[in-house]
Amino acid sequence: MNPLLAPTPPQTADRRRWAVLAVVLFAAILDLLDATITNIAAPTIAADLRGGDALIQWLGAGYALAMGVLLVIGGRLGDKYGRRRLFLVGITGFTLASVACGLAAGPASVIVFRLLQGAFGALVIPQGFGILGAVFPRDEIGKAFGVFAPALGLSAIGGPILAGLLIDADLFGLGWRSMFLINIVLGGLAIGLAVWLLPRDTGDRAVALDGLGSGLLAATMLGLLYGLIDGSSHGWTLTPILCLAAGAVFFAVFCLRQRAAASPLIEPSLLTNRGFISGLILGLVFYAAVSGLLFVLSLFLQDVLHRTPTQASLGLAPLAAGIIVASIAAHNLLARLGRTLILLGLLLTLTGTLALLALVYTQGADLATWALIGPVFVAGLGLGACFGTIYQVTLGDIDPVESGSASGSLSAVQQLANSLGAAAITTVYFHTAGGTAPSLVVVAALVLACCGLVRLMPRKAQPRHH
Repeated sequence: MNPLLAPTPPQTADRRRWAVLAVVLFAAILDLLDATITNIAAPTIAADLRGGDALIQWLGAGYALAMGVLLVIGGRLGDKYGRRRLFLVGITGFTLASVACGLAAGPASVIVFRLLQGAFGALVIPQGFGILGAVFPRDEIGKAFGVFAPALGLSAIGGPILAGLLIDADLFGLGWRSMFLINIVLGGLAIGLAVWLLPRDTGDRAVALDGLGSGLLAATMLGLLYGLIDGSSHGWTLTPILCLAAGAVFFAVFCLRQRAAASPLIEPSLLTNRGFISGLILGLVFYAAVSGLLFVLSLFLQDVLHRTPTQASLGLAPLAAGIIVASIAAHNLLARLGRTLILLGLLLTLTGTLALLALVYTQGADLATWALIGPVFVAGLGLGACFGTIYQVTLGDIDPVESGSASGSLSAVQQLANSLGAAAITTVYFHTAGGTAPSLVVVAALVLACCGLVRLMPRKAQPRHH
């Protein structure tokens, strides 16, 4: 029997299963905290290292780029060499890369170490989900995954809040560096718990890896991101234009590779599924808009309203409240509403964004932080209604044998969207007059475009145990 498909051992105690869930959730939270801390910290880091606007863009985009490119192949590596082994490699590398970020001496080094953080994070996340699928019985797996949405929703905003507090606290005179160096403790704890609790598995050396496909995807995203950031920072010379063109060429070759590869990153049959492709595109556009929105709000609070990092992070707290409330409600409403729930979430996100735009346009630098509470909370409700549900509905009519490839593709697209959105919308912010308002207009336009794609998605989500 394939060891990856072996049934859950009956001796796996219920208490131990939930302890394994706690370890996996802790690692996922640690990853998301580090993914989002630069939303608040980027201006401080760029000022200290004299990195300019380009460093602000790369700090968030680089992490998401590395994670998005390596997520799918990271899952395949776990299938091949063992999920526990790859989880430990990933969390150890992530911790060491975090320390290196905290010790970085210049813009180039901190960008490289952020890329390494994202790369090792891409090894951790898919192993965690695979381990949960192995230790939880079919009738409990939905309950296990049900705790992720509110926990990760809180973490998404907890990262910026933690970053703001640590920067302003200036522990031991470390300033922003303490955000990364704290992972000596948190990462060390995660490593210890993983060694103690995660079940051993041998993997299946017969699993094939599409290294060429992953390389082409990496070249695609690197070309697009570098061209976008370099062009916006240093002018649209021949170099950024060639990088964008090269990214487009690499993407075309990647698509051809997926049709010819023996073990493609994306099953070719998925590329002919209208509901899946519609959800994939909607997710790409939506998460790009969300990533840009979070960055722009942080920059507006610090650069325009001159709030401290802590004040800026607390200004985003209503977003977390909205996400948590809507995530809990969406858990109960998804089966009944299906894709209609996504449309409601998009409309709430659009409403919150337009309300923010009206405040920024009418009050500008005189805007009081308390006035942002309502619009930010409404936007959070929209995000909470869409997070997770977009992809659950996207998987609504796929074949069970396609679920692994489909889920991995969707997760990777989300990270790549975060990378592109942060780079593209901050480019608008830095290079237009009154950058906040034009950036919010772009975000609103992207969310509105998503509304038009909803009717092309499957009507209902897959059952939670799928």
